[in-house]
Amino acid sequence: MSSTTPRHTALDALHRSLGATMTDFAGWDMPLRYGSERDEHTAVRTRAGLFDLSHMGEITVTGPQAAALLNHALVGNIASVGVGRARYTMICQADGGILDDLIVYRLAETEYMVVANASNAQVVLDALVERAAGFDAEVRDDRDAYALIAVQGPESPGILKSLTDADLDGLKYYAGLPGTVAGVPALIARTGYTGEDGFELFVAPADAERLWQALTEAGAPVGLVPCGLSCRDTLRLEAGMPLYGHELTTSLTPFDAGLGRVVKFEKEGDFVGREALTEAAARAQDNPPRVLVGLVAEGRRIPRAGFPVVVGGEVIGEVTSGAPSPTLGKPIAMAYVDAAHAVPGAPGVGVDIRGTHEPYEVVALPFYKRQK
Repeated sequence: MSSTTPRHTALDALHRSLGATMTDFAGWDMPLRYGSERDEHTAVRTRAGLFDLSHMGEITVTGPQAAALLNHALVGNIASVGVGRARYTMICQADGGILDDLIVYRLAETEYMVVANASNAQVVLDALVERAAGFDAEVRDDRDAYALIAVQGPESPGILKSLTDADLDGLKYYAGLPGTVAGVPALIARTGYTGEDGFELFVAPADAERLWQALTEAGAPVGLVPCGLSCRDTLRLEAGMPLYGHELTTSLTPFDAGLGRVVKFEKEGDFVGREALTEAAARAQDNPPRVLVGLVAEGRRIPRAGFPVVVGGEVIGEVTSGAPSPTLGKPIAMAYVDAAHAVPGAPGVGVDIRGTHEPYEVVALPFYKRQK
């Protein structure tokens, strides 16, 4: 297949039958929205939404030294993750720059699933294969082995309970267990990218349509709707969750991104980037890097990635993500700003929107936190 032809998920025909507006995302043809992105966003915040995330990159790592390989290749302490649990982590370059942020699931004693962002899946796969040299472990590209369907929102536990006898009440956040949903074998993970409670279901592509239809029917009485990538972006932005290519890039270390906590220097053995990250950690303490903050508009104009953040004509930062917030009813943004201006309520902060300095309030992230 030529690199210019977008790939299609197992649910492609179904999305089109639902009237989805499709878009090319990281080489995949994906649903952007089905109707109103504001309605889809609100459904996830108040009821439930259904997402096709089959573009994400699944990589399986198995073998006696699978844990040792992942501890070497990634910045987290993967060996300490219990079977059935998951961990948010990162893979960095030797210079400490972030190649991708990942979720790693420990499926069995010597079996892990690494889930990479669609745009970085090949880069992560190549890096893991290269870093596996000398370890008794196998790295397998399983991108074609899975479809990924997410059900997110306060009604999602009830919807899923009606279709499975898996112990959802006992399933903690960032945990996964094998089960059957609507007769379909699935890895049921309590993870998501919306700021709401919810689940991600990894299934065989051949089972994806059956599962989607079952979830649609089970969710209909409580207002579940299909949701596209557009509202996924506004949901994660409100929840203050970073997006690779915006808040995370190869030019930033985890310490620059305010996520130094994911780097575990105390784990045994060397890991790729350790030396550079040790220096980055020391640098961040002595000379704080720009800080990721929230910005809330006083007006109606929407800030976009790359727009300068200014105080009194001086550029003090840059917007990384911006959009209208359906929950707050105002435009919001995440931005890296100089530490001196990163305090909530810092005076005189604005965004240069095409030559006009629009006033913005600096707030702590996240913009939105669900009631437990």
